[in-house]
Amino acid sequence: MPKIKTHSGAKKRFKISKTGKPIRSHAYKSHILNKKTTKRKRNLRKTRVADKTNERQIKRLVPYK
Repeated sequence: MPKIKTHSGAKKRFKISKTGKPIRSHAYKSHILNKKTTKRKRNLRKTRVADKTNERQIKRLVPYK
């Protein structure tokens, strides 16, 4: 069985936790930050577990992480 190539875009966006769940960062943090409150921007810094509907696909894109 040949090795699977890791998706370059996905390896920059996702990490896999110790329990095997994919971790993602929040969107809407790069520009137009004036109108967003400090609390909202602070909460966007945190990471989240990706939705379970996308879990299988993410694991297929980053098989060796």
